[in-house]
Amino acid sequence: MSAIELSGWLAGGYSLVLLLVAYGIDLLARRAHAFNEEHQTSGFTYHEDHDAWLCPEDQWLWPQSFDPENRVMRYRGRPSVCNACPVKDSCTTTDDGRELGRAVDSWPSSESARFHRGIACAVAVLAVLFPVATILAVEQWTSQLLLLGVGLLVALGGLPLWSHLRRSPVDPEGVLFRSLDENLEERTAALETLQRRRTTYGSDRRADDGPGPTLAPVPLELGRTRYASDRREVREDA
Repeated sequence: MSAIELSGWLAGGYSLVLLLVAYGIDLLARRAHAFNEEHQTSGFTYHEDHDAWLCPEDQWLWPQSFDPENRVMRYRGRPSVCNACPVKDSCTTTDDGRELGRAVDSWPSSESARFHRGIACAVAVLAVLFPVATILAVEQWTSQLLLLGVGLLVALGGLPLWSHLRRSPVDPEGVLFRSLDENLEERTAALETLQRRRTTYGSDRRADDGPGPTLAPVPLELGRTRYASDRREVREDA
């Protein structure tokens, strides 16, 4: 049985190292992306039901605009509120209100994430091509078989990078943007619905408690007679 050449082992090992480098690039970019988002929104809480951010001083930042190039939704607080805030100096330097951005796409659909994922995929392609190209340089069939197997293994290992990127297309038309007025109208409608439910519940509860004490109606004629008697008594006293 022919022995595997040293160049075959080196090429196979180098291919596996390139695949690990590709995943390392993707992992570091993902962590950097998450750290950047956490740093920008530190202390702020996003409420998906309102599509707004709540700052540490219990003030809302509502959506103002959408950046289709960077796939980021921009949120801004009211300038009158932010300028009067006691912690404004440590929050923002602008007089137009604090602004926050939120990526509307999960990893890796954002522009920067797709860029780093593209680099990782390019390294994964090199990891596949290197052993395949080395097959032409070796002479033993065992070395060729080893390199072919390594190439197939690396291709399967790098497939998740490509498939995830392919399933996350950039689609600016697929973003639902609601203005501040639309958010306020939605909140008002929700409050009215809640109030109607409470009112109905209160009416049902009073009906379940049973009728309370009632006063017997006074006959109209009796009321008139008494009023006339009182009037005559007043006249006699005068």
